[in-house]
Amino acid sequence: MGEFRTERVGHLIQEKIAALIVEGKIKDPRVNPFLSVTRVVVSRDFSWAEVYVSTFKPEANLSRGILGLQSAAGFIQSCLAREMRIRQTPRLRFHEDFSIREGFEIIKKIEGLTGIGSGGTETGELPTNTETEGCPTESSGGQKD
Repeated sequence: MGEFRTERVGHLIQEKIAALIVEGKIKDPRVNPFLSVTRVVVSRDFSWAEVYVSTFKPEANLSRGILGLQSAAGFIQSCLAREMRIRQTPRLRFHEDFSIREGFEIIKKIEGLTGIGSGGTETGELPTNTETEGCPTESSGGQKD
């Protein structure tokens, strides 16, 4: 039962911090709107929340953004306390998460292996195969003619 509550509080904290970043309510110039809160892990006693932040921008922007968020942690925590209505608002610790950038790199590698964009078609569609003329299609309702 307690695990479910910590997950719900973590998701709520994630939504609220992301909204503060996107709406520009955090005035620190190091915090740009391209930062994404990827996950929040809340301790069982709600004393700490580990906030993982990622971006697809260069690594230096992420480091600066983390420093900006950490310096604005008191402001963010006070905003959370006003909006969440829980007895104890967790103290926030921000960490770098490279998952978005790594995802983009994996997609580029896959595109390089499959040849989409270079050796494939212009639109990225797969070439049609003429040997499947006797196969059922979606428009025929799965029945052969």
